[in-house]
Amino acid sequence: MTIWRPDPTLLKRPAYLSLAEQFARAIHDGQLPNATRLPTHRKLAYELGLSVQTVSRAYEELIRRGLISGEIGRGSFVQTVRREVEPPYLPERLGELIDLSILKPVCEPMHLDRLKQALTWLGEHLPSSSGLSFRPNVVFPRHRAIAVDWLKVCGITASPQNISLTNGATAAMTVALMSVAPPGSSVATEAIGHHTLVPLASYLGFNLHGLPIDSDGIIPDALDEACRVSDIRAVFIQPSVINPTATLMSEARRAALVEVARKHDIAIIESDVLGPLVSDRPVPIACMAPERTLYLTSFTKITVPGLRIGYLLAPDRYAAAVANRHLVSNWMATPIIAEIASKWVTDGTAMELVNWQRNALRRRQVIVAEILGGSRVRTHPNALHLWLPLSENHTEEGFVAQARLQGVAIAPGASFRTSDAPWQPAVRVSLGSTTEAELRTGLGVVARLLLGKPEYLLLAI
Repeated sequence: MTIWRPDPTLLKRPAYLSLAEQFARAIHDGQLPNATRLPTHRKLAYELGLSVQTVSRAYEELIRRGLISGEIGRGSFVQTVRREVEPPYLPERLGELIDLSILKPVCEPMHLDRLKQALTWLGEHLPSSSGLSFRPNVVFPRHRAIAVDWLKVCGITASPQNISLTNGATAAMTVALMSVAPPGSSVATEAIGHHTLVPLASYLGFNLHGLPIDSDGIIPDALDEACRVSDIRAVFIQPSVINPTATLMSEARRAALVEVARKHDIAIIESDVLGPLVSDRPVPIACMAPERTLYLTSFTKITVPGLRIGYLLAPDRYAAAVANRHLVSNWMATPIIAEIASKWVTDGTAMELVNWQRNALRRRQVIVAEILGGSRVRTHPNALHLWLPLSENHTEEGFVAQARLQGVAIAPGASFRTSDAPWQPAVRVSLGSTTEAELRTGLGVVARLLLGKPEYLLLAI
């Protein structure tokens, strides 16, 4: 049986995307059945008269779409059986691997000690309502009032009636999207955005539009055009450094996006999970457009990962929808964790930990500048990570695999793609997930890979 091959006369620019489209059509038409082994990158490049880099990018695009799987040492195979989206981070830390793939705050024994002290305090002061009540309105009025104080620290004036306590930012994000984007409608977001948005869109039944970005975030004209031609109900934005490219959106760009949102009467979901950690951030979008912005923030990435609690602020027009959808999807946030968060906000521990985190990250940014200073690193003094575009000599799959072989885990940039537009390979490197010594070692591996010429892995058979 002759295996289908792409037609080189049908290739258009960009060649990698055109090649990927030919493979996608052949897979969908059944010309390439499930589990078919594809030619190696080098062999197909020779057959088509293309560079190995072009073929590698085409295969990466097919992997991103879930149409093929790539297995080091075995090759690439058609995968028509639907597969769940893989997270950019390692599900568990393996052996001596330096894990720079997962986004975490810097943590030391002090953080666990603070949490233990809070739990000891809680054992003596736990209100009966937090331990025994099923009713959110019985448990949370006091916590909502304290949340108002924390939102002031974040730069926002809010009413307690408009605040929902959630089990972290992911729950808040899901409830916000459920509240503004019914099944069949569309949500716009950054082309390089939150890694859970693509599967979440599939689960909730809305369409996701990844829009072009520049060094300042989403391009307003792109949002305007998307709203004009599609049923866009909301735009999801991470304007303050937590986005994969570590961009801090300017006040002018925020105002321009608000203008577009008002023009088309769409909601804005603003994810600000770093909150006051970003010391030089402009005023939150929720202050510019309070009538349409659902604002979410949390404590997990700025204090202690175990403090899984967040605040979702909704304008009056969406408050009832948020309350209902949070009730049916989560019922309510965990009261015991809410007690610790409220205590830490009230006694100053939360802000003390934020300031500690800011200083720790600045020290790590010094290490980044020292080791990767000559590279095209995108980061921010208060960022938990850096974004590293790769040169045309590197593929994401190869770069990540080579780093793993040398004992370092990093996140492939394609995990954060929300658009099929042409793509520059990149990786995300987390800065807070390990010790400074391991970070220095891990960044050294990344630096050497950037300088070296990519080679195919030699495998013993």
